[in-house]
Amino acid sequence: MKQKASAQWNGSLKEGNGTISTGSGALVDKPYSFKTRFEGEQGTNPEELIGAAHAGCFSMAFSMILGLAGFTPEKIATTATITLEQKDGGFAITASHLDVTATIPGIDEAIFQELAGKAKAGCPVSKVLNAEITMEAKLA
Repeated sequence: MKQKASAQWNGSLKEGNGTISTGSGALVDKPYSFKTRFEGEQGTNPEELIGAAHAGCFSMAFSMILGLAGFTPEKIATTATITLEQKDGGFAITASHLDVTATIPGIDEAIFQELAGKAKAGCPVSKVLNAEITMEAKLA
């Protein structure tokens, strides 16, 4: 399976702007810029999209792992916080922190934490990130 996304950038780093699109059409020419990435201006940025991918990937992986262990989650809510820092003369994504709250009937805390850890390590997006990945998982 292969998925595509594209970006176009016009102009200089600080004054320029660009658009991001996904092959599925979920995003079509979504604008982004230096200001949306580094100055908090409204709009998207690459780190936000990586966070969305990580949160979505983890939630699906966790659901699969729970199912294999005989549990059916009612809800898995995941937020990924991506850290972008200056490093080695440039910028690097240094961390992704997952905040997870899940409602899973019949599971105990120890098994919940064990299976959440497996999902964190096994999710394909976790595997591609060259960053520290941390997690706080709560059973609701």
